[in-house]
Amino acid sequence: MSPRRFTSLEICSGAGAQALGLERAGFDPVMLIDNKAHACETIRRNRPDWQVRCENVIDFDPVDHPMVYDVDLLTGGLPRIKSMAAVRRTEDESERRLLKAAVLLLTAVRPQALLLENLPDLVEKDEFADDRSWIEDELAHAGYRPHWQVLNAADHGVPQNRRSGFLVALADSCRGDFVWPEPGTGSAVTVGEALGDSMATHGWPGARRWAEQADRPAPALVGGSDRHGGPDLGPTGSKRAWAALGIDGRGIADDYPAADFPLDGVPRLNVRQAATIQGIPEDWVIHGRKTAAYRQVGHAMPPPLATAVGRAIATSLGG
Repeated sequence: MSPRRFTSLEICSGAGAQALGLERAGFDPVMLIDNKAHACETIRRNRPDWQVRCENVIDFDPVDHPMVYDVDLLTGGLPRIKSMAAVRRTEDESERRLLKAAVLLLTAVRPQALLLENLPDLVEKDEFADDRSWIEDELAHAGYRPHWQVLNAADHGVPQNRRSGFLVALADSCRGDFVWPEPGTGSAVTVGEALGDSMATHGWPGARRWAEQADRPAPALVGGSDRHGGPDLGPTGSKRAWAALGIDGRGIADDYPAADFPLDGVPRLNVRQAATIQGIPEDWVIHGRKTAAYRQVGHAMPPPLATAVGRAIATSLGG
């Protein structure tokens, strides 16, 4: 007997990495929504049968799309919000409005479960207590039980120490208990293990030595802001952490190191390698030029982490 399949509606779907992970956990999206054209095209190229709407979720009205009602799961990886004390610009306020829109969409769509991913600070820090409080009040009023947790992607087979904050909520009508996924057994995957073969793609003789010293998981990959700048591996502290692994974080490469790259050189990651650090499979095509493609990768939820949480939700739903 085949495992039960579930339906989902995904907002802020980005390049589809979270949807890919949830697909492995048994969830088939009836619709995915994102307002970035490159990200929407990435999903279409990889899953042409999935219905993708390229619009701001704040403008989305489920009345016009009845297939989204009563899905099993409403899910999304939301833009990182700032604490109210740190909000300075209209753009910062719009990210909090998006969080509110996601919770209000829940009350309209009435799924069996909710999965939202954001910064660990939203789960852990006192300055976000008011946000957690109003979310829990809205959920309780709508008949949902919230569960908050921070998980590290490195504990679930991803070669990256990436901590994500999660909110899972189950409808009161769902009788199953929700249990967060446990970390996997064994050692975390290192950057050298994940990227060693790719560094040797064009015959760079230093690839093996490089892989041996890149002997731990990566720091969190940073996608950068859509408002300014080109692709790199984040602020100064992040670049230092990458440098300790033998990676030049000041930019993103166009290709793998060449055969004549210095034996003791410090290579940059290309977009494909960044995707590997996120646990995105090699056959998942990222649409767009380098900057647009890298930002899609950097903002993604690692699919193996989405699978782990998705399987826990599926178990609660009776899968």
